[in-house]
Amino acid sequence: MKTTSTSLPMAWLILLSVCLPGALFAQQLVDDSFQPKNQRDYFPDKPGPLVLIDSAHHNFHQLDGRYRPFAKVLSSAGFRVQNHSTAFTEKGLAKTDILVIANALNPRNARNWNLPNFPAFTRAEIEVVFAWVKEGGSLMLIADHMPFPKAAGDLAELFGFQFLNAYVEVRGQREQYFDTKGGGLSDHPITRGVSSEKAVSRVRGFMGQAFLIPPQARPLMSFTQPSIAYMPSKSWVFDEDTPIIPVTGWHQAATLEFGKGRVAVFGEAGMFTAQVQKDGDELWKMGLDAKGAEQNEQFLINSLLWLAKKL
Repeated sequence: MKTTSTSLPMAWLILLSVCLPGALFAQQLVDDSFQPKNQRDYFPDKPGPLVLIDSAHHNFHQLDGRYRPFAKVLSSAGFRVQNHSTAFTEKGLAKTDILVIANALNPRNARNWNLPNFPAFTRAEIEVVFAWVKEGGSLMLIADHMPFPKAAGDLAELFGFQFLNAYVEVRGQREQYFDTKGGGLSDHPITRGVSSEKAVSRVRGFMGQAFLIPPQARPLMSFTQPSIAYMPSKSWVFDEDTPIIPVTGWHQAATLEFGKGRVAVFGEAGMFTAQVQKDGDELWKMGLDAKGAEQNEQFLINSLLWLAKKL
């Protein structure tokens, strides 16, 4: 199947105009004015779970950059958040409750997102993380659109997830939502929350990828409306020869209980941070404080509470 660039919805065209290679890094800025709405400490009687956010793998989203708002939300909920800047080792993860890996990259793709894309982790690191989860650790693995699925694909496959190195689109939709009414947001401890006022019924995504899940995993966000994935050879370059495949019924978030541990996988990173996108003199909000994303913050908190085994 093929598509033409003119078939892309307006939201895509806006993003393409500012996200071309070279411009992307300058234009996609963290919104440091963001402040969490949450005022509840979920661990008032003891130190909260230790969350390490990976920065050792050329991560596009990390604690001292685009995931500062992510860390603010977690801190507001009582989690202890720290940076992890070294390769994954048994000793380095020994006292960690939750490991967050967001948009890791191989060094060869750090500034060049075009094909070929390469794995971000060594086999030794993958085996360390696998064993750590099996013995009780919790992993939050986030891999957005191309080239991130390829970078994290080997790690995901070890837990049974099949990533697609592509860009996903819900056909005919200029904005991407998942809600419980339409089935795109599943009934799950994460959506139910710790109480009815902490339940989540609708979240907003910002493109990303679609993936397949193993039989024992639980869907969390699914493409229930007609959806397709674009697979260009060059980052953000789409034309009449760009391959596409249908991904209706695929997923953008899912969870897995594995051994004594837990895994939460997400195919989109922007929904969990706050960014601004420059378009000339205009600023477009993306993520936690964007219109329609009012429940994304609670969704993030609930996801971490599930990983902390509090849900």
